[in-house]
Amino acid sequence: MRAATRERIIRMRISITVLVLVISIGFLVPKAAAQSDKYSKMAPVDQYLMERNAEILLARSAAPDSISSDATVLILGRQGYETAVRGKNGFVCMVERSWMAQFDSPEFWNPKIRGAECLNRQAARSILPIADLRTRMVMAGHSKAEIVAALKAAFDNKQLPDLENGNMVFMMSKSAYLYDAGDHNGPHLMFFTALKDGKDWGAGASGSPVVAGADWWFLSSKEPSPAKGLPPILVFAVEVAKWSDGTAAPMHQE
Repeated sequence: MRAATRERIIRMRISITVLVLVISIGFLVPKAAAQSDKYSKMAPVDQYLMERNAEILLARSAAPDSISSDATVLILGRQGYETAVRGKNGFVCMVERSWMAQFDSPEFWNPKIRGAECLNRQAARSILPIADLRTRMVMAGHSKAEIVAALKAAFDNKQLPDLENGNMVFMMSKSAYLYDAGDHNGPHLMFFTALKDGKDWGAGASGSPVVAGADWWFLSSKEPSPAKGLPPILVFAVEVAKWSDGTAAPMHQE
């Protein structure tokens, strides 16, 4: 694999997660190992919070104004996400924090993460409830193990919906902070799928703008999988050439 292609895949895989939001930090093993101690526990809650209007503006910057201006906007409160603005076009814009990364991500507790995103109605119905549960449990002080157990129970009891086809997420904010490495950001679109192989979408192929992340739940591939009991979710990202405000963005493609 050519060096430019390999670097593009690494950087785009990192920027998939909001994020979430470090999807493929495993490609940066030395850095990941160094960061594992840096963010070994949750920081004080205030470090994850934002001023209300600033958070609304950042959330809306995830997508072009033609979409985000009429979207519902959520902001993070001390008990979880709250509705700050009620929209009318089915989109939901929010700023995700670091705990939407894989549970074994070295940046799971990184208080600098600000993953601005706008979800279409399909993603709002099937991905947002997962984010809401994870966030409410984090803000209530639960451990990672307790959150995973609660998610498994919620899926088992049909309290969380199945993944909808056609879901997608805009992540085009110039002001987002997605990970510590490099330039911290990159505009892209995300698609959550039940696929198990990124090759089904041509991810990672030479010249392809599509990148597949790791499993959405855990970076580890050990057996038995810690994700057993959770539905398979594979995230794809497509890099775009412009930020949401229409200005040109640096492209990482070959």
